[in-house]
Amino acid sequence: MSNWRLVRLNFGRSPVHFGETGIGLENTTERVRSDTLFSAWISAYARIFGADGVELLLAQFTANPAQPPFRVSSTFVYRCPKNPKEVIYYLPKLLGRPAGYPSDDLSFAKTYKKLQYLPLKVWQRWYQGSGFSTEDAVNLETHTKDPDTESTLSRAGGFAYEEAFKGYTLPKIAVDRIHHATNFFHTGLIQFAWESAAIADEATWDNAGVQNLAGLYFLLELPTDAPELEADLQQALAVLGEEGMGGERSSGAGRFSVQAWESLPADWQAVVNFAQGNHHSLVSLFWQLGIDQTQLGSGACYAIHERGGWIASPLSGRQLRRQKLQMFAEGSVFAHKPIGQLADVTPSGFTRHAIYRSGLAVSLPVKLEAS
Repeated sequence: MSNWRLVRLNFGRSPVHFGETGIGLENTTERVRSDTLFSAWISAYARIFGADGVELLLAQFTANPAQPPFRVSSTFVYRCPKNPKEVIYYLPKLLGRPAGYPSDDLSFAKTYKKLQYLPLKVWQRWYQGSGFSTEDAVNLETHTKDPDTESTLSRAGGFAYEEAFKGYTLPKIAVDRIHHATNFFHTGLIQFAWESAAIADEATWDNAGVQNLAGLYFLLELPTDAPELEADLQQALAVLGEEGMGGERSSGAGRFSVQAWESLPADWQAVVNFAQGNHHSLVSLFWQLGIDQTQLGSGACYAIHERGGWIASPLSGRQLRRQKLQMFAEGSVFAHKPIGQLADVTPSGFTRHAIYRSGLAVSLPVKLEAS
């Protein structure tokens, strides 16, 4: 039986830049996908334990792809709208519709489509419980007509996802090293919600007087009880938090502290151990060599993302473009549980060591009606 951990990251007043495809550095998203988190985490691990340590760890992934030492989900937003103990966790809305969804949805279809992420309680009810209800339809229709009207969905945080963060652009100037010519550009940044705290917390690296109201969380799945590996991963994640994750780290972006590393609470235990599921929904990216429709199952519903980017090897100091990869996105639904594996995306001509992208799948069981 797997050992799950729920990990919450607190960014405090530090903004983040998680790049997206677009013009220059203006486009950014509010969260980090599983492959990026895995790569950044392994890089921090390598800085602590050296080349031998990280090669030994990666060998466990490649030797037995079906039973890796750990799996990590993508990061998702959490909110603390009232107090730190009442946390709303958001999960991606499935690409497949929940049981009970009506065929006539003209009055609220646009509002439903805009819901990209759902609070955990709503997600659990739609995809593991009673399904989509008549009350849900009324709530969506009411919100379509008047977004300020309170409803069951609004009280659960269903329409408040974007209150967790604010995006903005920062003007910058680049100076050419040879000709000293200047180039004006903008960088997109995300700031998670925070407020001034009544009592300063001097134990954290930069959060004195700050109470975070939102941040990112992810799920860590350890197939066996491995306290030594877990301690090493915690240490590497702390180092990653000090260095920062994503872009614009030289400007202080992406820094975080680990707010919680804990066993799953009761509500999460019910979600991951749901026994009546007939499908599996991704909460990570997923890639597997030579996969076909038979492995996905009939009625699979999925989206594909192209993943590329640069390597930043702490062992070689070189920066090169990784090979691009097509991966299944979060929210994709399959009839069979996806497994996944590491993909070798080593750039041509780079021989210092292998470069991997994580396609290891983390999925949750769901109950959906037949298409």
